[in-house]
Amino acid sequence: MNRLNKLFNTKNKNLLSVYFTAGYPDLNNTVAVAEALEQAGADFLEIGFPYSDPVADGPTIQHSSQAALEAGMTLNMLFEQLGELRQRVTIPIILMGYANPMVQYGVERFCQKAAEVGVDGVIVPDLPMYEYEMLYQDVFAKHGISNIFLVTPQTSEERIRKIDGLSNSFVYLLSSASITGTALQLNDQVDTYFSRIKAMALKNPTIVGFGIADSLAFKKACEYNNGAIVGSAFVKFLGSTPDYMNGIEDFVKQLRA
Repeated sequence: MNRLNKLFNTKNKNLLSVYFTAGYPDLNNTVAVAEALEQAGADFLEIGFPYSDPVADGPTIQHSSQAALEAGMTLNMLFEQLGELRQRVTIPIILMGYANPMVQYGVERFCQKAAEVGVDGVIVPDLPMYEYEMLYQDVFAKHGISNIFLVTPQTSEERIRKIDGLSNSFVYLLSSASITGTALQLNDQVDTYFSRIKAMALKNPTIVGFGIADSLAFKKACEYNNGAIVGSAFVKFLGSTPDYMNGIEDFVKQLRA
């Protein structure tokens, strides 16, 4: 049982995860930002490993990825930085990125390094489910790394059931089929979508991402699900706040207000 499973066994409501891009806005502050987010009250974190073509991401995260790459961030550097992670951070950590850099790095090597530094799971939006199942499932399991799958409002019940069966931590519900940074629409369609998923009684917890930018959206997501992920809003905060380290606590408090 990894840290994600332990978290969901002890707390299953109003879980807050925060996403940020490794190496942004400062190359060497990855672990410091993670530590500050834990101290501010985040329940688990997503750290993005930047890629030059982040197809699921909106302009804010695209910009952060490009800036981090230009500053010199690589997977090797990220794993070096995360070497001190578990001396400073105790909450679950997920790496989020794209298949190309992971495959180039070597999936076995990637999972091994992730496990060594204390990473609990990964989210790879463009990794096909059948490819994971046929090629990589055993590798992830060998190293104790959870693979988290994405579900959209258009995903069929059959596919959702398949995803639930392959998952061992949580299912990531996209609030819409759009890119990151598109605000969650607080309307009947969203209620219907969340209600449909809840009625399926999945074995895994559900966490909502994409468009969770304020306390209203966070509360709406948590009405039907176990928690929500804030990404673009936090990355935007980091990039626009000179003294961002001292502002992280207030940012998290406002989300939970």
